[in-house]
Amino acid sequence: MTSKKRKWKMTRTRKILLVVVTVLLIFRMLLPYIVLNYVNKKLANLTDYYGHVRDIDISLYRGAYIINDILLEKRESKDSLPFFQSSAIDLSVQWKAIFNGKVVGEIYVKEPILNFVKGKHKDEDMKQDTSDFKDLIKALLPLTINHFEIDNGQVHYLDPSASPRVDVAMKELYVYANNLSNVTDKSKPLPSNISANGKAYAGSFNLNADFDGLNKVPTFDLNAEVKDVNLVELNGFLQAYGNFEVKKGSFGLYSEFAAKEGNFGGYVKPILKDMSIVKGTGDLKQMIWEAIVAGGASILTNHNTDELATKVPISGKFNDPSINIWKAISLVLRNAFIHALKPSIDNTISINQLEDEKKKTFLEKIFGDGKKKKKDVKSSKDTNKK
Repeated sequence: MTSKKRKWKMTRTRKILLVVVTVLLIFRMLLPYIVLNYVNKKLANLTDYYGHVRDIDISLYRGAYIINDILLEKRESKDSLPFFQSSAIDLSVQWKAIFNGKVVGEIYVKEPILNFVKGKHKDEDMKQDTSDFKDLIKALLPLTINHFEIDNGQVHYLDPSASPRVDVAMKELYVYANNLSNVTDKSKPLPSNISANGKAYAGSFNLNADFDGLNKVPTFDLNAEVKDVNLVELNGFLQAYGNFEVKKGSFGLYSEFAAKEGNFGGYVKPILKDMSIVKGTGDLKQMIWEAIVAGGASILTNHNTDELATKVPISGKFNDPSINIWKAISLVLRNAFIHALKPSIDNTISINQLEDEKKKTFLEKIFGDGKKKKKDVKSSKDTNKK
C-alpha cells in the first residue's frame, strides 16, 4: 500500500471520527431539551393534575437525570397553592445493585412540599392520583425502584374554609426506603425497610417499618411516634375543630401495627400532658363549653403524671377494620385513676402477634369487646333509611 493511500485512509478515518464525535456532542447538548419536552408531555397527560418542569440536567456517566423545579397543580383548583412541588428529583440506576445481578433504579427527592386541601382531595381521587403517579414514575424511570429518599420535605393539611384557617404541617421530613425490590436479604420475611423522621411544632416524628415490598398482600411491621408537640402552636387547629384553645400543654402519639395474610392489628396511643384550657372567652355558650372541656380533662387526667391518655386498639381485615371502643374507654379510666400509661411504644405488636394479648378489661367483660366495624355502621345507616 502506497503512502498516499495510507494518508488518504487515515484522513478519512479521522473525518469519520470527527463527524461521529460532533454528532454525539450535538446529541448531548440537545438531550436535556429532548428529555425536558418528554417529561413535560407526560406531566401534561395526568388526569386531574397539571405539571411543569423548569429544567433537566443529564448525568450520563452515572445513568441519571435530574428534574429541577417540578410543580403539580390540581386542574380544577382555584387556589394558587400547588399540590406538589420539589426543587430537584434525581432519577438514576442503582449501580451497587448490579453486583447482585439486578438492574434497578433509585430516586432522590429534594425539598418536596405536599399540600392536602380539605374538600379537594377525596379518597377516590387519591386512589386514582396514586395510580397516575405510579404510571408517571414508570414512564420517567422505566426500571423497578429499589431505593427512595426524601430530603427536607414538608407535608401540609389545609382547611381554608375553617375559622381560623387551618394549616397543620410536618417539616424537615427525611425518608429513607431501601431494598424495595428485594435485591438483597431475600431470605428475610420482611426484607424491605423504610424509616422517616421530622419536626412538628417543637416536637418530633419518627417511623420505622419493615415490609415485603413484592408481596401483593400488605405484609409489614411498623412503629411510629409523635412526641413533645407544643399544643399552644396548634391553637388555630383546636379553635377551628374543638372550639377551645390552650394556655399550655404537649401532645404525644405512639403507635404499632403489623399485617400479614390480609389481617392487621395494632393500636394508637394519644397522650396529652400538662394541658391547661383557656376559660372565660366568648359568649355564655362558649364559656360553658370551655368549662365542660376543662372539667372533663381535669377529671380524666392522672394527677401524678399530669397526663390524659388512652390506647385505641384497631384490628381486623383491611376491607373491614374494627375499633375496640370499650378497651379505649377502660384505658382512659385506668390511666386517670389506677395506673398511668407509658408515653412510649409498648412493643407488644409484631407480624407474629397482631393483637395485644392482655386480659379483658372490666368494661369489655360487661359490654363485650365493643368492636365497631365500618360496614356495620354503613348497614345500620341503610336500615334507618329504609
